[in-house]
Amino acid sequence: MESKELIQDYKINGVLNIEQIYNKFYNYVNKIIINNSKGFLEDEDIEEIISDTFLILWKNSQKLDQNKYIKPYIAGITKNLIREKMRKKEKFLSILDYENSFEIKESIDLIIEEREKVNNLKEIIKKFNTKDKEIFELYYYEAKKIKDIAIILGISEVTVKQRLYRIRKKIKKIIEKEGRI
Repeated sequence: MESKELIQDYKINGVLNIEQIYNKFYNYVNKIIINNSKGFLEDEDIEEIISDTFLILWKNSQKLDQNKYIKPYIAGITKNLIREKMRKKEKFLSILDYENSFEIKESIDLIIEEREKVNNLKEIIKKFNTKDKEIFELYYYEAKKIKDIAIILGISEVTVKQRLYRIRKKIKKIIEKEGRI
């Protein structure tokens, strides 16, 4: 039930236990960075983002809604830091370097293209019913196993598999109809 843990679960005497959060969500944050940076960030950048994520969470601990889940906060902070780091890196690339380096240009083009695809997919998913959105997000964004999704949602594994199949089929139909992604 990792994704259902509330912020209040991590508070001890009203203070956020950042060490426990760090130990529990380090790999989760690292995975978000790797998936969103597409190899564009160096190891030092990744470590800096991880540290900054937990530092920002700690600094803003009084502003956090105790009845909300902690994972979305962590994911949001991490993604914002990745965007900020990517912007800084892009600023340091001179125009000549950009024009002369096909590899860098290709990387930036791929990143932009991937972002557009993700945004288009998010728009498609927004139209789905709540249960389908939840199944899709647990499977694709949180990398949960079908068995775990079934337990979290209180449905059978067969139902999860069927819904994932239908979701993919629906997405494919929308993509073919609208010609996007």
